[in-house]
Amino acid sequence: MPVNLRVCAVITLLTLGACTGQPVQKTTPAPAAAAQAASNAEQISALYARLDADEKAFAAARASAATAGADKSAADAKAALDDLQAASAQCLALRDCETQRFIAAFDHLLRQDSGLLGEDTANPAPDGAEGNTEAGVASPVAAALPEVKRSLALLKGRELSDLIALNDPVKVALEQWLTQLRPNLMLAYENYQYLRYRMWPEYQRAGLPEAVLFGMLAKESGGKVHAVSRSGASGPLQFMYATGARFGLGTVNGFDQRFDPQLSARANAAYLNEQLAVFNDNLELVLGAYNGGEGAMQRVANRNPDASFWDPKIYFDLSPETRDYVPMVLAAAWLFLHPERYHLTFPHLENKPAAIALAVPTSIDELTICLGQEGNINGWFRTLRNLNPSFEPQQALAAGTRIELPARLVQTYEKSCAGGKWVELASDLHNAAAPIPPPTARTAKTSHVVATRNYVVKKGETLGAIGRKTGCAVGDLATANHLKAPAYAVHPGQSLQVPANCRK
Repeated sequence: MPVNLRVCAVITLLTLGACTGQPVQKTTPAPAAAAQAASNAEQISALYARLDADEKAFAAARASAATAGADKSAADAKAALDDLQAASAQCLALRDCETQRFIAAFDHLLRQDSGLLGEDTANPAPDGAEGNTEAGVASPVAAALPEVKRSLALLKGRELSDLIALNDPVKVALEQWLTQLRPNLMLAYENYQYLRYRMWPEYQRAGLPEAVLFGMLAKESGGKVHAVSRSGASGPLQFMYATGARFGLGTVNGFDQRFDPQLSARANAAYLNEQLAVFNDNLELVLGAYNGGEGAMQRVANRNPDASFWDPKIYFDLSPETRDYVPMVLAAAWLFLHPERYHLTFPHLENKPAAIALAVPTSIDELTICLGQEGNINGWFRTLRNLNPSFEPQQALAAGTRIELPARLVQTYEKSCAGGKWVELASDLHNAAAPIPPPTARTAKTSHVVATRNYVVKKGETLGAIGRKTGCAVGDLATANHLKAPAYAVHPGQSLQVPANCRK
């Protein structure tokens, strides 16, 4: 009975996946009988030779499809994959035989499919094709996404179920997200849902899948718009200053646009599309470039032009950080599409956006206090901060200032924040100042000398970022340096006076 070639390849891969762990480096055989060691080495060498021959045979079948006919080409390709399956089974039984080579070979061949393998109408449709279901399980998240089919195609060039079933690095990442990092994942999802109307349209216009956007956001910042790494990468998608500038993210009126979720998503989408063209639509390599630098990724890929990201020749030539980053992004993207398969439930959030004009002067901090926990047990600080990235939390905002917030909070604002006891409480707490220790005899003698210290503004820094580094409130820095609200504009090279009572 004819067997669909694609299904045959997938079954082969699933067989391999059940027996394969993390990519492992080649090791020297353990001390044993010399004859046995030599025999193993010969058998492994022969299996690798078969693998190379089967790859060439598959490529030849693909090349001859136009002249030899579809049936003959399909038969030749099937024979190559059948032999590759048999060789992989023998590899599993041999110590030190690198099964990852066979997984990489299957990946490479399936990427070359282009219709050669055909489709089998007796099998379920691919993920996202027929009502976004697979194996009879519907995904409520996937059902709402207009780009699911492209998401699945980009994430591996074939059904994601193959990738997850086969790839142990991604399985390890899934376990991390579902165990110790589950709170991070849930917070990232909540943050993203309130930012979605700002970020997703940029990906949609660029023809990129939303699942990838969420995966990168979850890994990069957890959806915290003002995240700053130790290396200086900033914003929800963690752009370095030079890379951000290359894709249109500058500093305008003192505001670092890397912190703008919409502009950051636009720049990220432009970067991915640029690098997808460079790496021939190989998303794993593109993600590796985003994390480890496109120059480094290109050098590794150029040395191994026919290898996938998971091939040991590439995988182990990358930094441990990049080897961790790529599967973590893919795993978060997969969970975004199919949470129900992993006993995971993302919350349903009323995330319709709205905007208000402040009825009274206030700040983000004060708004957070007067809004309370209406509909959010954790309060609304993070959401308000994310949706209004150009305002510092302590910054005094004049009446009439436009603030973005979830539509569900408009009535709460009118009830609790336009005046009354909660506004008074918030103002009282906000205007309080921590006591300053009285000067000792020693500091009294030198206080007139060390009243301030200097700080030189670095490229891309805002007054808020400097406040976080120096331990000073933005208002104190602004007062000491005669900076005007609301922009508090600073520029690279500018010398600021930092009050001495701020922590160093």
